[in-house]
Parts: sequence; structure tokens; C-alpha cells
Amino acid sequence: TLSSKAVLKDVARVLGIPLAIVENITKQIPTILGKVMPIQEALDTLPDLKPHKESADPKIQQMFEVAKVLEGMNRNAGMHAAGVVISPEPLSNLVPMYKTPNTELMTQFTMKDLESVGLLKMDFLGLRTLTVIENALDLIKKNHGVEINLDNLPEDDAKTFELFSKGQTVAVFQFESSGMTDWLRKLKPNSISDLTAMNALYRPGPMENIGDFIKRKHGLAKMEYLHPKMEPILKETYGVIVYQEQVMRIASDIGGFTLAKADLMRRAMGKKDKVIMEGLKTEFIEGAQKTSGLSAKLSGDIFDLIEKFASYGFNKSHSVAYSVVAYQTAYLKAHYPAEFMAATLTSEINNTDKIVLFIDDCRKLGIPVLPPDVNESEKDFNVTKDGIRFGLAAIKNVGVNAVEAISKARNEKGRFTSLYDFCTKVDLHTCTKKTIESLVLAGAFDSVTKNRAQLFKSVEQMVAVASNAQDHAMRGQDSLFGGDSKSANTVSIEPQLPNIPIWTDSEKLAKEKEVLGFYVSGHPLLKYEKEINAFATIHLGDVEGVKSGSVRAGGIITSVKKKIDKKGNQMAFITIEDFTGKAECVVFSSLFKKKIELMEAEKMVLVEGKGEVNGDIIKIVADEISPMDAVGEKFTKKIFFLLNADEVTDITMSKLRELMEKNKGNCGCFFNVVGKEFTKQEVFVSRKYNINPTAEFIEGVQEILGKHAVKLS
Repeated sequence: TLSSKAVLKDVARVLGIPLAIVENITKQIPTILGKVMPIQEALDTLPDLKPHKESADPKIQQMFEVAKVLEGMNRNAGMHAAGVVISPEPLSNLVPMYKTPNTELMTQFTMKDLESVGLLKMDFLGLRTLTVIENALDLIKKNHGVEINLDNLPEDDAKTFELFSKGQTVAVFQFESSGMTDWLRKLKPNSISDLTAMNALYRPGPMENIGDFIKRKHGLAKMEYLHPKMEPILKETYGVIVYQEQVMRIASDIGGFTLAKADLMRRAMGKKDKVIMEGLKTEFIEGAQKTSGLSAKLSGDIFDLIEKFASYGFNKSHSVAYSVVAYQTAYLKAHYPAEFMAATLTSEINNTDKIVLFIDDCRKLGIPVLPPDVNESEKDFNVTKDGIRFGLAAIKNVGVNAVEAISKARNEKGRFTSLYDFCTKVDLHTCTKKTIESLVLAGAFDSVTKNRAQLFKSVEQMVAVASNAQDHAMRGQDSLFGGDSKSANTVSIEPQLPNIPIWTDSEKLAKEKEVLGFYVSGHPLLKYEKEINAFATIHLGDVEGVKSGSVRAGGIITSVKKKIDKKGNQMAFITIEDFTGKAECVVFSSLFKKKIELMEAEKMVLVEGKGEVNGDIIKIVADEISPMDAVGEKFTKKIFFLLNADEVTDITMSKLRELMEKNKGNCGCFFNVVGKEFTKQEVFVSRKYNINPTAEFIEGVQEILGKHAVKLS
């Protein structure tokens, strides 16, 4: 349904009210226990909204009036991810049904309405992660000869908990969001119990207790209990009520409830049933006085405490099960990262956004993700001695039948030595010209010929000649003058590849992306990785990490849609991509005029503006756009050179000094030095040189000192 914040933003857009004004209103509206405060309540109770409530601007008043009408209405129909309704007769006889061409058959009743009319709703969860684990175990057995029994994993594996503590949890079940990784770095979990509690706490409502939970774990805050009987119940969660089972035990041990009544109380609290709750509170206070000798006031305080937590308490058994699966995935990632990431990539083969995120994580882990190869690739991602090899089925226009034909030909007739050799060995009725062109663009023939331009230009001729040879062979035809069986194989001569130049890196990567949906053999932005890491404030694949407000995002422009605004001026909607994902940017006419030379696909830019998340998409209203070439000079205040005194030579330092002499500017230079007499890293400031940190200068330093020897700040 439409919340107050969402509906105000939607109505404001229609009425043409500036984003800054409506954001100033919506950011004042609080979310309490996962529910956004209604508009009228916010206007009546929040002093900061009084100027807006009394605004003389008719558009603001119209926005509030229209939004109040729309608030709470259904935005769209939602399907319960795993809910299955069970009834004694066809459901259409009992409740209204709903279906579109894109949905399953659903009831129009919600789960609470179904329960009220006596129908049973059960959840049957199917976890993609279990398939990932199974595929990873198969790859580990194939590559390492190791059979891992997940039931016998050590529960205190240091390497696994180190992965959690460092927040390296991309693709780790339930623990991969950026918000979760931030908390994990602070928590530094060392048991599955810690993971279980974090899994239960990281959701709307209980999230406010995570900070206190972490402080208590590390002894920075005191664990306090309203009554000694609560200590054995809450000790494992450092005195914080986390689970529904804890609520039930408090009701049983202190209030004297039977477990059946304790469960009734838990359900009533979860559903906020005030009528039942009032009666249960009276029973609890009386029971606590009688069973535990508590005063009426203390009994009431305990009830109020558990009521507060029970409204969003999590089922412990569910959290434990999920956390065990999370631990298993983290163990596999910590000990067999290539196999685990290959299995994960296979599981998301049709989700471009996820693949981009996982490829970036592989890059950070130092695991090369290699383009597909007709001589190595299988249908899915697999692991070779050089890295993770892309699966052939991921390539556009390459179907399962074509993959099977390639694999069969390779197994029966040996490795392919050239494009022509490939065309003669593979069934060309299954592996068509279009398929082979896509394989070339994806880099699948790089192992036989590096020049993709040559290969692509010659596909049609190679297929025609090889197809003719295959047809002759199938009909058993001899050459014109007869001869033995060998002559049937010599009816054609391998055509020569045309003598044409190779594609540039940008051309090669652009064509690669056409058929894969992402860059694999390289990335246009790698040249500016340091600038993006230093100056971008958001990663485009991290939707959860984006808060409304000012942002900077670096990326390559992948699409530009120009439009005429209401005043007849040209504006644009552009899409930018970084190593992790993409964002949509609005460029209004005033900025468009100034930056028109940058409004082209393949341009690499840094966008400054106001960001927000709309569904799963990051949107930025651009205030400024800078070419990546100029970003270093614009934002860099300090540059650090990382030097190992045991490795650098006089020649190295002479080259560096010469480069600095040629690039003088206003940026301060610092040297982080290790090695020789330096027992720990020492930082020295250059008093002689300030430099101009152009892209060319950074490249020059990297050539002299190494790729990772420069850091911008």
C-alpha cells in the first residue's frame, strides 16, 4: 500500500513541486515499528511540519489533500513468496481469485483474511542457496578431490568468522546487504549464536537494538535484567529480547503461563490484538505475583517490555536454520572462494545486476573471471587453473543445444585449433552463423586467435566453406576425380583470415557487453578505479546503502535519452554504470547545455547531485557532471605514494622525481614508507613538491612504482 512518504513524493512529481521541498517534508515523518506515520497525524503532531501545513502555496496544500485521499490505497497486488493455501474444495468456490499473464493464480484475500474464514496457509520455502551449495560442493570435489560433509563442519572456524568480521559477505546467504556488513564489522561474530541473533535483529523494529547488543557483547555496556529469572533466558543475547521463544519462556517462567497460553500471548502481541492483550496483561500480572512473588508494578513493567519486543520478535528456530546455512556458504567462500563464486554466478546467470556485483566481488578477492572459451567453457561457470571461466549458456544467441553440440565435438574430435576447425567439427545446423558470431564477440575464440575483428569478419565465409564440406561428408561424396576416403575430407581448403586491424579496447568491450550484458575481459572504468574509490560516495550496486541526499557517483554512460521539457529546452535521462551496478540520472536543461559534449554513450563521468532509491533503482538528479579525466585534478587534495625501501632503487626515485617536476600543481604529496630500518609504516610529507594529479600523472606513477602504489585522498 501507499505510505505517506511514498504518496507525497508521487503527488509532488505530478504537481511539479521541487524534489528538495517534498524531501524536506518526508524526512521529518518518522517510521515507528516498521510503519510510516500517516500524513494527518504527522501534520497534527510534528512541529517541524507546521510551516508546511500553514503554507500559502496552493500547490503544497493541494499536495497534502490529494495525498491524504491516496494514502493507504493499494499500489499493486503482491504475492506471498512461499504461501500455499490449502482448502477442502476448489478455492474459487470460497474466495475471490486473481491472475495476470505474469503471475501465478492467487487469492485476493490476505493471509489474515484467509485465516479468519478458516482456510490454512502454509509457507513452503525453496532456497536457491541450497542449489548453490550443492554445485559448489561438486566443483570442489572435481577440482580438489575433497568431499565436504556440511554436517561435520567445525562450528568455530576462524577463517569463516574472519570473513564475517571483515564484512566480505557478498553472496553469503542472508548477510550480503551493505547495512548488514557494516554491523558485522562492528559485531565481529565468533559463534553461530551471534549470527543467529544478528539475523533476527536485522529487520525493521529490532534494528534499533543492534547497537546496544554489540556494546553488551564487547563489554561496553552493562547487561541488566528486570528480574533474576530473566537472566538464564536472555543471557545468550546479552540481555536483549530477540526471539519469540524468549517471550514465551518469560511468560511461562515468570507469569506462570502454560506454554500453550504463552504461545497465544506471543501471537496476540505479534498481531497487536488489544482486546486479547488487555486480558492477558491482567493474567500475567496476577500470575507473576503468585508464581514469582513480584510486585504488581514490576510485573506490569516486564509485561510492557516483552510486549514491546514481541511485536517484532523473530522465531529462533527459523533464524538458527538460516544462520547455519549462512555459515555453510561463508565457510565455502572462505576456503574455496573460486568454486563458491562460480556456483553463485551460475545460479544468477539470468540476473545481469547480480552478475555485475559478483564479478566485482571476484575482482576484489583476486579471482579472475575469464571470458567464455570454446576449448574450456561448459554450459555453466566452471573453475580452471587461471580463474573462473564463463559459461557458454550465458552468451546471447547461444542456446543449450548449441552448447551441447560444441561440448560433444570437443570431446569426440579434440580441441579446436582455429575458427575454421571449429566450423568443420561442430554441427552447423545446431550451431548457426549467428551463434558463432556471438561466440566471437564474447571472446570465446581468444584462445585460438586474439584478433576478434578478423574472426568476426570471416564467420560467414568460414561457415559457408565448412558447411559445404560437412554436406559432402554426410552424403559420402568423393571428389570429382574419385579417390580414396581421404579425398572426401579435402574438398575444401581453409580460408585465410582477412588482414584487418584489431578492435580497440573500448570497441572490444562494447561488443562483449552486447552479447554478455556486462564487461568480462576488462572494464572501461578500471583506468579510473582510484578516482572512483576515492571520490564516489556511493556504489551503484548497493541500493540499500544509498540515503536520500547529496551523492557523488562515478561511471560510464551506457544510454542517453534526450527529451524536450515543458519550456521547449532539451534535457536528458542518462544511465551510468560502475563496477557494481547502475543508476538513472536526470540532467535538466540548464546543466545539459553546459555539458552537452558529455551526453554520449561510453563517456566516463562523475555525477554530483541528489540521490534517492526508487524500488530497486538508484535515481540521481544531477547538479554537476565532470569527465573522469578531470576528477583527479578537481577533488584530490592529497596523494600518497606507497614505497618499500627494500625494493625501490635510485633509478626508480629519479624517474619519480622527474615525473613530479613535470606535473607541478597544488596537491600535497605524502610518502608511506615501509622496509629497511622502518619497523612500522612511516609517513613523510614532501616539502619540495606539490603536483597536479592528472590521469596521465597517475598512470606514470603506476608504471614506475606499481599499480597499487598510489592512493588519492
